[in-house]
Order: sequence, then C-alpha cells, then structure tokens
Amino acid sequence: MDGLVLHFLPGTITGLVFCLLLTHYCKGQSESVDSLQPIVARVGDDVVLPCQIKPSVDVSAATLEWKRSNLFVLVWRTGADFKRQKDPSYRGRTSLFPDELKHGNVSLKLSDVKLSDKGTYRCYVVEKNREMFVELVVAPGCSPVISLSGMDRDRGGVVLQCESRGWYPEPEVLWLDAEGHLLSAGPPETVRGPDDLYTVSSRVTVDKRHNNSFTCRVQQNNIHQTREAHIHVPDDFLLSSSSSADGIMGRTVPVLPIITGLAVSLAVSIMVILACVFFVWRQNRTKTKKRSRDKAEKE
Repeated sequence: MDGLVLHFLPGTITGLVFCLLLTHYCKGQSESVDSLQPIVARVGDDVVLPCQIKPSVDVSAATLEWKRSNLFVLVWRTGADFKRQKDPSYRGRTSLFPDELKHGNVSLKLSDVKLSDKGTYRCYVVEKNREMFVELVVAPGCSPVISLSGMDRDRGGVVLQCESRGWYPEPEVLWLDAEGHLLSAGPPETVRGPDDLYTVSSRVTVDKRHNNSFTCRVQQNNIHQTREAHIHVPDDFLLSSSSSADGIMGRTVPVLPIITGLAVSLAVSIMVILACVFFVWRQNRTKTKKRSRDKAEKE
C-alpha cells in the first residue's frame, strides 16, 4: 500500500505543477489591482480617478482604455487620445496625464462632473492585460445656507430657514442646538429640478438657549455625505422676539431694536432728502431773481 502511494505521489505532484503552469500560461500577464476607496465628487467639479500600474512600466505607447459599463470614457492609442471612439457624453471632459504614462500612471481626469457620471470605471492596459476598477460617487453640490426668516409671535421665538441645493437622492435635514440636541422642526420642502437634483429647505423656531448657536445638517446616508451650516443668534434679538410672550405674562414689552433703528433711519433719511430739495429750490430761486435783476439793469 505504501509503495503504491509512493508510486503515484510524484505523478500527482507533477500534474499539479503542470495545471498551475497551464493556468498561468492561459492567463498571461493578467492582473487585477485591488480597488481603492470610492472617489467622491460634487456636481460641476473636476476629479481624478486613480490608476497606477505596479510595478511601474512605460505605457505611453500602449493601448489604454477607460470604460464605464459599456461606454468608452477614453481610449489612448499610438500615443494619442482616440476621440472618435469616445462616448459623446464624455467628449471634451476626459484626459490623461501624458507625462505620467512613462511611470505607469494611467489616472483619468474627468471635468465638469455630472450626476450621470456616477458608477464603476475600469482602467485597462491592453498589452499588459492589467486592469483596475474605481467607484465614482457623485455627492452634493452645495453646502446649506441659513437665514433669518422672521419671528413666531405665538411661540415667542425666531424662525430660521435652511436651504441646500444639488442633492441626489433626496436628503434628510436636521436641526441641532449647541449641545447637539435635535430640535423639533416641520417636514422639509423638497423640489426636484430638471437636472434630477433636489433642493431642500426647512424651517425651525428657536428661543434663547445656551450660546444661542444652531446647526442645520443635511445628510445623505446612502453615500455617507453630510453638509452643515452654523448660525449664532444674538441675545437681544431672541429677547426682543419673545416680547409677545412676555406681554401675555404681564411683563414690560421691550421695543424691538431693529424696528426702532429702521424707524429712526427712515426719519433721518426723509429729513435729509427734504433739506436737499429745499436747498436746491432756494438756490434756483436766488439765481432766477439775480438774472432778472441783471436783465432789468441792462435795459
């Protein structure tokens, strides 16, 4: 029995080695480089999709292909960009770094990123039979903007509005105070534009709190993207906005500093305008009388 095993063992090892060599021969120099972390870009930005061949070899004269699904993003042949084979949606927006090709750097520059550009890209060196895959995620285009929308007399607080554009899919909007506690706000308003991007806006009524600092957070969990904006509301403004609630409780109602300032400014402006008009009218009248008097003297 042992002799039988020893008899077949060399043949088995030889067969395994032959299979391995045959497999390697059939595959040639094929090598799949490990994919990198997804590349995140915003709509309208320029982005570089990395592709580095290792070990570094000169691929400037090789045939290089960048594809997304079945679309040719870029084809490099005989040392030049073969534009005729490029998909129309990518024409004028993709390029390589020619000086880096001799170092094996086949990275792709994609300009003016569009929402439709998202997906998996394949970098392929034909002669070397090497490829690499890069995932492009198109993220939000704009950070949120917070503005003072008005005052809520019933609740005695200030109304803040937050708006953010260029999202896909539809994002979530959260309001937080300085301690990170969620604030109660109504459902956000969402508008989808012709470019399929969403614009979201949300309002919240805030009152006097520690630091009077508030945060609007717009987030898209699917692509793990978050944009934030912060605002600090002065104490005087919050105290003034709660005047209606103080009046109900029998307290003295303070005058709004902003309204008072506007009234004073308006009154001063009117007085200045009237003074200017009177001055011009007086000057014209004096000149008219002088001309009449001179004319009479000459006659």
